[in-house]
Amino acid sequence: MAKKPKKQQQAGGTPATVALTAAGVDYTVHAYDHDPNHPSYGEEAAEAMGVSPDRVFKTLVADVDGALTVAVVPVAGSLDLKALAAAVGGKRAAMADPALAERTTGYVRGGISPLGQRRKLRTVLDASATAHATVCVSAGRRGLEVELSPGDLTTQTDALLAPIARP
Repeated sequence: MAKKPKKQQQAGGTPATVALTAAGVDYTVHAYDHDPNHPSYGEEAAEAMGVSPDRVFKTLVADVDGALTVAVVPVAGSLDLKALAAAVGGKRAAMADPALAERTTGYVRGGISPLGQRRKLRTVLDASATAHATVCVSAGRRGLEVELSPGDLTTQTDALLAPIARP
C-alpha cells in the first residue's frame, strides 16, 4: 500500500506548521495578503481564500475561572462564553487580556493558532467543525491559514468538542 504524501512545511514555517509536520499530519497552507484595515481577521481569511465562513475557525483565548482556555469557533458566529465555561466544568468565562493571550500562546492577535502554542492550553473546538471534511484555522500569523481535518485538529490540540458558538 502506497503511503499518502505529507504536505511539506514551507520555508519559514510557523510553530503551528512545524508541529503539524512533526506529527505527520496532512495539511494545506493558504497564504493571502493581509489588509490591516479589514474589520475582521477571520472574515478576511474566508473572503481571501474563497471559503465559507462556516469552515474558517477563529482562535480565541478566554479566562475560565482563572485558567486560560482556547476556544475555536467559526468566524461566521461568536463565542458563547457561558457554553465555554460549562463545557470545561467552569462557572464563569471572560475574554482574556489580549497581551496575556499573546504572551502565553506566542502568537499575535489575529494570528493566534490553536496549534503549536508556546504553552499548551486547554482547548475547546466548536462541535460544528465535525460537519466539514476540512476546516481552516490560523497557521500562526496574519495572512496565513492551515487547512486540515477536524479530527486532526482535535487530536493535535487535545480539544474537547462542544457546542460553544452562537450564530
